[in-house]
Amino acid sequence: MNRQFSDLWQPLPPTFYRRSDVVQVAKDLLGKVLITNIAGELCAAKIVETEAYCGATDRACHAHLNRRTKRTEIMFAAGGVAYVYLCYGIHTLFNVVTNEEGFADAVLIRAAEPLYNVEQMMQRRGIARPNDYRLTAGPGALSQAMGITTKHYGTCLWGKEIWIADYQYVAESNIISSPRVGVSYAGEDALLPWRFRIAGNLWCSRAK
Repeated sequence: MNRQFSDLWQPLPPTFYRRSDVVQVAKDLLGKVLITNIAGELCAAKIVETEAYCGATDRACHAHLNRRTKRTEIMFAAGGVAYVYLCYGIHTLFNVVTNEEGFADAVLIRAAEPLYNVEQMMQRRGIARPNDYRLTAGPGALSQAMGITTKHYGTCLWGKEIWIADYQYVAESNIISSPRVGVSYAGEDALLPWRFRIAGNLWCSRAK
């Protein structure tokens, strides 16, 4: 690992993740840097789009009403670990578990702006142009570009493979709030404005 890079991007502390307001954590993750060190390849990207999910009350959450299954069990861990799962058996989605142990809140990382080792991200994605937003826009694309797979389920987010570092503060006035993507089954909860994007950022997903 590049020592200078590692010293610059120190992991966020556990207290950042273990706050009770998952919506606020989802907003606060905007502007932070997601870093992976997988198979000897160090990559970094600024988080520009997130979605919040609350296990106890949110019908769009996999752990709605605190439902514990083999897949959702990690969501009940203390915040600061990865909840990674396959969507439609194809796309790997990377989520950040939040709140204290026993709750089941999480933030889906939907898109990021490439910062470091873009060439490796392009190779993983099979994309030829470094300024193509499809490189890291959308949660499946982001995970693929960063090398995150279901093997990283439960990974600590201040370890050696995946971590998130402080970078830029994003003011509330620069955050766009809107309903989440692909959760129409959740009834009224599908209308919650819990998808957050950095206004004007070209790397956000083009969700319908």
